[in-house]
Amino acid sequence: MSFLIDTHIFIWYATGDKRLGKNAISIIEGNNEIYLSIASLWEMAIKVNIGRLEFKEPFEKIATQQIAINNYKILNIKPEHAFHLSHLELFHKDPFDRIIISQATIEDMPLISKDRFFKDYNIEIIW
Repeated sequence: MSFLIDTHIFIWYATGDKRLGKNAISIIEGNNEIYLSIASLWEMAIKVNIGRLEFKEPFEKIATQQIAINNYKILNIKPEHAFHLSHLELFHKDPFDRIIISQATIEDMPLISKDRFFKDYNIEIIW
């Protein structure tokens, strides 16, 4: 089965953060296709740049290693993902989260996230 992971799920899994739920871990480590949005990489790069996110090693190294080790597939932003944003309710105003919601909707993929705002959208949330 295919799943899309939210940015914080990528970070928590990569850093061994204890906030990551057992269900999320079993899905990531199971026989599933795990997708990471290019928007998540973009969001992390910005947060690293402005000092709101730090890793023990350079961001590029951590991200590249985690993508390879965990066989994550990168979900690029397609025109239909962007078009869908014009119909998406404004429950959540964060632009990175909104494109991830749009991608999960258009690609019909469950989203692994702990973001409380995501429950207001018509997508399957796994935690």
